Amino acid sequence: MIRVAQVMGYMDGGGVEQVVMNYYRHVDRATAQFDLLVCEGSGMVPRDEVEGLGGRVLMVPGYGNLPRFMRALERLFRQERWPIVHSHVNALSVFPLCAAKRAGVLVRIAHSHSTSGRGEPVRNAMKAALRPLSNVYPTYRMACSRYAGEWLFGGGVNFEVLYNAIDLARFAFDAGVRVRVRAELGLMEGQLAVLHVGRFTEQKNHRFLIEAFAKASRRRPDAILLLAGEGDSRPSIERRVSELGLADRVKFLGQRSDVERLYSAADTFVLPSLYEGLPVVSVEAQASGLPCLLSDQITREVDVTGNVRFLPIVDSDLWADVLCTVRSSGRVGVCNGDFADYDIVRAGKRLTERYEELFERVRV
Repeated sequence: MIRVAQVMGYMDGGGVEQVVMNYYRHVDRATAQFDLLVCEGSGMVPRDEVEGLGGRVLMVPGYGNLPRFMRALERLFRQERWPIVHSHVNALSVFPLCAAKRAGVLVRIAHSHSTSGRGEPVRNAMKAALRPLSNVYPTYRMACSRYAGEWLFGGGVNFEVLYNAIDLARFAFDAGVRVRVRAELGLMEGQLAVLHVGRFTEQKNHRFLIEAFAKASRRRPDAILLLAGEGDSRPSIERRVSELGLADRVKFLGQRSDVERLYSAADTFVLPSLYEGLPVVSVEAQASGLPCLLSDQITREVDVTGNVRFLPIVDSDLWADVLCTVRSSGRVGVCNGDFADYDIVRAGKRLTERYEELFERVRV
């Protein structure tokens, strides 16, 4: 059996953590097991599930103190002797993979899950400084999309695209669930439910979404906005909703473990992010048949069903106009064959095989 160290950074309920856990549930765990290296201070660590699957969670200092972070990782790498280290912290993977190389780890995977966008000058400056080093320490490269891979590694560098795969059966539309969840949320028959799933961070652009929805709601008094997720910016968004007089039109649903039920209940899915690698939530929404309105800063690779519109995030009036055209009966039929690259059963098998292949290359 191959034990793989998965460098997670902070686990706070974001999409990358969901993707890694999806893969962990569906790899051949008799062949590959995961040990998650998680930064102290993380708010949502699935320790019980990880241990139930046969893995471990090991806490390390946060990367805010880089020397401590690096020392702790190098010590762990030497002590545990993992044959493979798989890093999921994007441009910051420079640091754990450097520590892995110092410790003699022969297979070092850098995985690009994101890109960059306007509105985060400090973070973007850091990413710009680290990107030129992104090819120094990995022996293998992966990315959630062609776009994310080229952003981190460059257009002339080989990397494997491993899409953010999902359990298609879990996210299939369920008419009975739709009726029950809409009743739980107090939604009337035919009332328009607009859904967003994502952490409350600047990247997800909630403030823009609220402004667009406020404009749409003047013309669609039946519209309700459902916001699933938690994060540091939630209080400021709640205040803005109150200022706009939308407290009875916007529902804050918190962190949810049943997002598949929300997709069945909703009529459209929105994601006006400043940037993304390949947002798994948009794949989930499409698997449920939802029409999607996405930021034009998101790669077109994510359009599986053809029922996706990419809109500029400089024009909230346009988003409002499009929201006003959505019908509560606008869901489309889904062909699972269209989602072949996003089928977690196939993708889990593929990742297992890749770990085996990389392990055999360096096995002495």
